[in-house]
Amino acid sequence: MTAETRLILIRHGETEWSVSGQHTGWTDIPLTEAGIEQARRLAERLMGEQFAAVYSSPLSRALETCQIAGLADRAIVTDDLREWDYGVYEGRTTDQIREQEPGWTIWSADVRDGESVEAVGERVDRVIDRALEADGDVALFGHGHCLRILAARWLGLPPADGALLELSTATVSRLGWERERRVVELWNGGSHLARF
Repeated sequence: MTAETRLILIRHGETEWSVSGQHTGWTDIPLTEAGIEQARRLAERLMGEQFAAVYSSPLSRALETCQIAGLADRAIVTDDLREWDYGVYEGRTTDQIREQEPGWTIWSADVRDGESVEAVGERVDRVIDRALEADGDVALFGHGHCLRILAARWLGLPPADGALLELSTATVSRLGWERERRVVELWNGGSHLARF
């Protein structure tokens, strides 16, 4: 590991469920036409970037974003970047869930038939460890909650502190260094989407 290794987090483009606010964990939802256009904008944004390694979630919305961005030919697919398994909450919006569970939030819920936030934290810790073996920037194509948890873990925070970091579709974030300390250099960068 060197202080030259930075993690470039790239959230997949828009899907029908990201628009509706439905929790989209392991359900394999494709990109919308708008999501495909967002991925094209990502390709322009990432043009000229040099990556020592590229990793992607196996879910099609992340893989397709990676492909359109021009990096799929070298991407290593890893289940550790798969989105949170929301169990019984899959496909439901927060408002729908709160009809039965007032005050509910995914960040503090007991996720029945799914994954705990700590389990997702263990997965992304492995991604960070692998990325830090690279000699240069590493691109990570993934999902909103999983990447938020990854950023929290990069900073040495508990996985549930990912709740503090909103992450929009098709954005670019950069995790890097200030001397030996891990920092957020850029978060939720969407300037490439401004004309969209």
